[in-house]
Amino acid sequence: MLNKKIFLGNDAAYMTTYILDNIVNNQKKRPMIVIFPGGGYEFCSPREGEPIACEFNSMGYNAVVVNYTVNAPYPKALIDASNAIVYVREHAEEWNTDPNKIFVCGFSAGAHLAGSIGIMSKKENAIKRNDNMNKVNGMILCYPVITSGEFAHRGSFDAIEAKSTEILQKTSLELQVDENTPPAFIWHTFADEAVPMENSMLLAKAMRKHNIPFELHIYPDGVHGLALASEVTSDNGKYIVPHAQGWINLVKEWLNKCI
Repeated sequence: MLNKKIFLGNDAAYMTTYILDNIVNNQKKRPMIVIFPGGGYEFCSPREGEPIACEFNSMGYNAVVVNYTVNAPYPKALIDASNAIVYVREHAEEWNTDPNKIFVCGFSAGAHLAGSIGIMSKKENAIKRNDNMNKVNGMILCYPVITSGEFAHRGSFDAIEAKSTEILQKTSLELQVDENTPPAFIWHTFADEAVPMENSMLLAKAMRKHNIPFELHIYPDGVHGLALASEVTSDNGKYIVPHAQGWINLVKEWLNKCI
């Protein structure tokens, strides 16, 4: 296992690698999962980092966890996300990773960031490239912050200083979906009061409009921030919802169809 910290152009942003050993010669190259923890763009939640990477490792995927810049104006965190994807692709051969199977996985505000790099790589001048090195092949969005409109999680947009009409529209992801948007696996809970499930539904509606495939699951129970919804990511018994634990197995099935 290759496990190290890699800085992404500044002292605030870095990613930690969870790269599986290539123990068999000529082994098939592995997909890569690039993970963005949540935290309202104010911090990066450890509960949504390493435990998630370990789950994907157990499925045979390489993973990295990105600790992006927080409490900074847009598009600082998005530039960090782009740099992370580019770095992964540049090191795909070294890490026995398939450069055409790079998926992002984000939680809450981290899902907003994951969705932003997935949807905006060809649209946002700050990260636009002609070589597709920051292209995302699929998105796993867990109770995502999506909209800056009626159902917004205002704290997330305040943390990235999304105040002008232009930036609010740019960061409202349901308004940015187009034919270049990658497929997505999306899940949320009906009981989420911090980031209403309408965020996921607005994104799904926009993707349907543009004929972009997605899988959407709304679980009836569970507060915001479930992570794996199991003992592994619990906090003194909080965040354990047995029914919602099934999302990680559903993601594995979805990824098997994608790859």
